[in-house]
Amino acid sequence: MKLSRIGLMALLTLVLALAGCQREPQPAWRLTDVGGHLPDLDFRLTNDEGKPVTGADYRGKVVLMYFGYTHCPDVCPLTLTQLHVVLQRLGPLADDTRILFVTVDPKRDTPEIMHAYVNAFDKHAVGLVGSDSDTEALAKRYRSAFTREPDRGNGAYDVSHSSAIYIFDRDGKARLLATPSAAQDDIVHDLHLLIGLGAKS
Repeated sequence: MKLSRIGLMALLTLVLALAGCQREPQPAWRLTDVGGHLPDLDFRLTNDEGKPVTGADYRGKVVLMYFGYTHCPDVCPLTLTQLHVVLQRLGPLADDTRILFVTVDPKRDTPEIMHAYVNAFDKHAVGLVGSDSDTEALAKRYRSAFTREPDRGNGAYDVSHSSAIYIFDRDGKARLLATPSAAQDDIVHDLHLLIGLGAKS
């Protein structure tokens, strides 16, 4: 039996409608979309209160993870200041986020030092410390890199490190990648979208 032109058009419309129902609309991200390209948030470290924590402890929050160190002369304080302003602009929604500042200098950055450092920037920031091997493994997991420069004497040395900001949704899935030079408006925009997704992945 041949379908009439009207019947064929109706069938095509129905097929397209069903296909549209099966696809979830993609958020209009302004930052770099890394969904499906980086692993979920997963680690075993010590927080700035001296307690062991894992990535699972931050489920339910939108997480912004950054690798740095407290003796960093420029990019780390600038980045944390930038993120503080971003969270201020979120208002009460900032309570649905956490900044995880992972030290790449565990030799000098004790939990106590990290606690004082991150809290000077934002109450939603948490300092994380691990052994050299734990830190190297976590950095490798997210394709981050760091190199400790030669000691200048008296224990003074610099650490060169990547400056990416990794953003995870409430389910711990990697969603976005930002840089310290990203526009605050773009970060705020995308965090609004992620927070609005609730516990969806």
